[in-house]
Amino acid sequence: MASAVLAASSDLPLLQASDLQYQGAFRVPTGQFGSNQYAIFDYSDDGLAYNANNNSLFIKGHTYGQLVAEISIPAIVNSSNINNLKTAAMLQNFAEITEGNLWQENITNGMRLGGLLVYNSKLIGAAWAYYDGAGQQTKSHFNSGMTLATSGDFHGLYTVGNVFPAFVGGYMTTIPPEWQSALGGPALTGHCCTSIIGHQSLGPSAWVFDPDKLGVQNPVPATPVVEYPIDHPTLGTWSGNGSVHPLYNMSTVITGIVFPQGTRSVLFFGRTGTGTPCYGCGGSTNPGGECANQWCYDPVDPYKGTHAYPYSSYLWAYDVNDFIAVKNGTKNPWDITPYYHGVISLPFGTGANELNGAAYDPATQRIYIAQKCADGNCLPVIHVFKVNIGTGSDTMPPAAPTRLRTG
Repeated sequence: MASAVLAASSDLPLLQASDLQYQGAFRVPTGQFGSNQYAIFDYSDDGLAYNANNNSLFIKGHTYGQLVAEISIPAIVNSSNINNLKTAAMLQNFAEITEGNLWQENITNGMRLGGLLVYNSKLIGAAWAYYDGAGQQTKSHFNSGMTLATSGDFHGLYTVGNVFPAFVGGYMTTIPPEWQSALGGPALTGHCCTSIIGHQSLGPSAWVFDPDKLGVQNPVPATPVVEYPIDHPTLGTWSGNGSVHPLYNMSTVITGIVFPQGTRSVLFFGRTGTGTPCYGCGGSTNPGGECANQWCYDPVDPYKGTHAYPYSSYLWAYDVNDFIAVKNGTKNPWDITPYYHGVISLPFGTGANELNGAAYDPATQRIYIAQKCADGNCLPVIHVFKVNIGTGSDTMPPAAPTRLRTG
């Protein structure tokens, strides 16, 4: 039976840019929703999950709070005027869903929530260590109840796989039923592109795992299907060797993954720099002083760090047949490359064009993408795409994508 399912699934279509049709967007509420001063959406970072029970989204708030809330999905409006968009309603106020356990490993530079996933009536979360130069992190995943204010329903943190947690402590998505047997599990988890490049993937990573095994097996079994460790920089090096290379460079950040049903495409969402990579002080003019000989032209980001201005929201698309080849041992996880990568055009440019995550509703074939700092005081805007296979309506125009295929 499994071989018959695999044979049928292997013939499913690969999504193209024209198959992702832009539907519109909506805004998140403004204000404080909870007693914590950071119970706000301002300056939120990555973490987004679709909840089919309420047709809603779990979403993170301010980066300083690491709190999670639940919002409704209002009517979707397609407009280039942000004032025309509808605003989501608050369904659950912000809560600290780890109940203080996010910092249980006492990581020197602190922890951040990564991805969120609704799975079997639980809220699954992942976490990663910020600038973990000492390599202290050993655990990454947890589960909690769906009622955010409830105490005592947190379980974790748990170790996933036999890899450093920076490879898995981020975005998550479920695997469509038709692919679970071939891939050996029901969900994918991965991470990319934070500090300390030797501890993580240089480009998209994904590991097959079963969220129901959290707290049952230690470590939770996980199988890599794509990863690019520092000694296998297939997609590009962090420095970029001084050349334009948007597929992966020092400014690349990947914050979301979805696997649409009825396709064989696994989609990663994030942002990347489309200019020449440069490490140093940013700004539109050379500030002199200690930055005089280490300055990168970047009118978007004036701080010292990584730059590759200009920046674009970006999509990396993989053929799941390549993932299966890796799982079966006929390819290495760093041998495979995206069959498509390119710019995602959104109606509200932010300069940095960062994304805060992606979520997927298989019932409607909608993909929800959170765009960071696109509204007001650095509030996110939620954009909606619909998977319409073979429609040929190019509503998500890519910018001269490079198509890469493997044997």
